[in-house]
Amino acid sequence: MVKVTLPETEYKQLKRQADAYKKMATKLFELAIKDPVENVVEDFRRTDLYTQEFLKDLESGLQKSSYIRNYGNKTPAKRS
Repeated sequence: MVKVTLPETEYKQLKRQADAYKKMATKLFELAIKDPVENVVEDFRRTDLYTQEFLKDLESGLQKSSYIRNYGNKTPAKRS
């Protein structure tokens, strides 16, 4: 492991940015997963940015995820 020395102000700024990113990423995942898997995949499909292979893998992965198995039936069917 390499040791890096930073000024305290720069460290605090990087720490705030990392915390903000973690919080945003967590919220983004929570928002996406509240919809049924089929709706999430359809949202991705409509963008025309992803290959069919990716979309199949995405759907398969979401259906197999422990989050969906444990909480999928407890989340609302659709966001308003």
